[in-house]
Amino acid sequence: MNDDLFKADKAGRDQAAYSAKDIEVLEGLEPVRRRPGMYIGGTDETALHHLASEIIDNAMDEAVAGHASLIEVSLWSGNFLTVRDNGRGIPVDPHPKFKPMSALEVILTTLHSGGKFGGKAYETSGGLHGVGSSVVNALSSVLEVEVARDRVLWKQSYARGKAITKLSNAGPVQNRRGTQIRFQPDAEIFGELQFLPARLYRLCRSKAYLYRGVKIRWSCDPTLIRTVDVPAEAELHFPGGLRDSLEAELGARPLVVPLWSGEASFPNAANGDRAGRLEWAIGWQEDGDSAFASYCNTVPTPQGGTHEAGFRAALLKGLRAWGEARGNKRAAAITAEDVMTGIAAKLSIFIRDPQFQGQTKEKLTNAEATRLVEGAMRDRFDHFMGSSPAQADALMGFVIERAEERLRRRELKDTPRKSATRRLRLPGKLADCTLEDAARTELFLVEGDSAGGSAKQARDRATQAVLPLRGKILNVASASTEKLRQNQELKDLIEALGCGVGDRFDRSKLRYGRVIIMTDADVDGAHIASLLMTFFYRELPELIREGHVYLAQPPLYRLTQGAKSVYAMNDDDRVARMKTFKGTAKVEVSRFKGLGEMPPAALKETTMDPKRRVLLKVVNAAADRGATAERVESLMGRKPELRFQFIQEHARLAGELDV
Repeated sequence: MNDDLFKADKAGRDQAAYSAKDIEVLEGLEPVRRRPGMYIGGTDETALHHLASEIIDNAMDEAVAGHASLIEVSLWSGNFLTVRDNGRGIPVDPHPKFKPMSALEVILTTLHSGGKFGGKAYETSGGLHGVGSSVVNALSSVLEVEVARDRVLWKQSYARGKAITKLSNAGPVQNRRGTQIRFQPDAEIFGELQFLPARLYRLCRSKAYLYRGVKIRWSCDPTLIRTVDVPAEAELHFPGGLRDSLEAELGARPLVVPLWSGEASFPNAANGDRAGRLEWAIGWQEDGDSAFASYCNTVPTPQGGTHEAGFRAALLKGLRAWGEARGNKRAAAITAEDVMTGIAAKLSIFIRDPQFQGQTKEKLTNAEATRLVEGAMRDRFDHFMGSSPAQADALMGFVIERAEERLRRRELKDTPRKSATRRLRLPGKLADCTLEDAARTELFLVEGDSAGGSAKQARDRATQAVLPLRGKILNVASASTEKLRQNQELKDLIEALGCGVGDRFDRSKLRYGRVIIMTDADVDGAHIASLLMTFFYRELPELIREGHVYLAQPPLYRLTQGAKSVYAMNDDDRVARMKTFKGTAKVEVSRFKGLGEMPPAALKETTMDPKRRVLLKVVNAAADRGATAERVESLMGRKPELRFQFIQEHARLAGELDV
């Protein structure tokens, strides 16, 4: 051993300055005021409202335990919040361990104290850390409590975690019971932050949804309200529970199958007693973002946890089992991600001794919750599927489509634009442009090698690239994932664009400012253009939304009289332009069979020259995006009966259009 390590030096001599008197012991609630972030996550707006949640959660625990049916929440000027319930009331008799201090004072001034640890006073509760009321007290400049028990009203006042009055008997009361807490968050901790009426109102509303047996009366000083959706007074009571909540959020949004909701209890495996219960409401949206909210003992768990894992497992295993029973081999490929895509769901569970990650209770960690939720939901989900095979098949098809889309996008790779020192392998028969500034470049998608040849000769090589496609591309709205993965035309197109698709989409890597669909001016050309627009709508909607996709407008006719030539876009245009010719000389009318038959000079003059051409921007013009999705699905999707219906309804227009 090196003795030099033990030689005294200046640092060693300084040890004499560090002694027992430097060891500080924080008593009571002083640690909370010194380090509020350890208990409520910080001192920001979220932490401020966490104080309100703690007190409301205590009142909700009384309701869930069956001892309270009414909670009143009131917000008034001065940033004062009052929460009152008609439950049993916090005990006010002397605490056996801390005599003569009352149980009420112990709860409000001592960390990790409360009636929720032993499991006798509350079967399930949200406040199991024993820090809620005491932390709120520590971080409040004023906290006043009233307790009505046994027809007697008791009062006591606190400031910054310490009692400033003794518990006093305020006299008899006849028609009142329960606890009322009125507090004002301390400006020394939270600065000028104020409670937001909208946020508190949403909290009260969600609590009423979560437990159908409670009424919550909300009131607020009207001068504090800044938004029209917050009433000054309201009584919140929802007998339908989570189903009412989800129906209100979804409105008239179209669903794949009718909204499914239910509730169940799960027993304790050891003795058969009821260990808790759960409630759920689920809707699979035809078009919309996923939204999943979960709760444990009415406490929101925004970071999920083990109960959400059981929820996903029940749905995934149920769908796979249904697919297997129906002989659908594609069902084996689905994952929980596919099941949860497009879902709007709410899950609420009530269990004994919940274990949360952190004091702010944002994630449930009880390992057994996964098994309990999965077991309770799986049987009911199987019954839901079996009771309506048509609906079950529709849901199965919807989820399989999400799985195929996921697999398809995984196959597609990003392709960066070539640099000056490294040439990029050109996909397919792409004739690239030379300009590096993507915003000033264009990619023309043309039909076949013949049209590609003419376009390559007519283009501006600096700014215009040409990618010939072999006839009609794959219809992405009805093709299987396997076909999409094998389709070389689509691979070449995506590789040429360079921006990727789906989760890999990166707008900054798009290699061209405009993508121009340039097809023949006939029915076949219109069909190819429709297929390409369907591809962009389904796989790269961002390009349409950001205005990158265009349709070229090549002419169908050339009219020549002597040295004069004009071009006509269609039959009506041809008739109109014929009238512009003078004299008796014959007008020669040439109909282009395709872009490949157009001389490069004519193609450039009419269709590719930015100074003289006409482009149509592809946009989603429908006010209701769901209407656009429905039209694309009916005309391009997997159900031919929808196309047949459309043709029957619009056949008359075909004659009128004279195509």
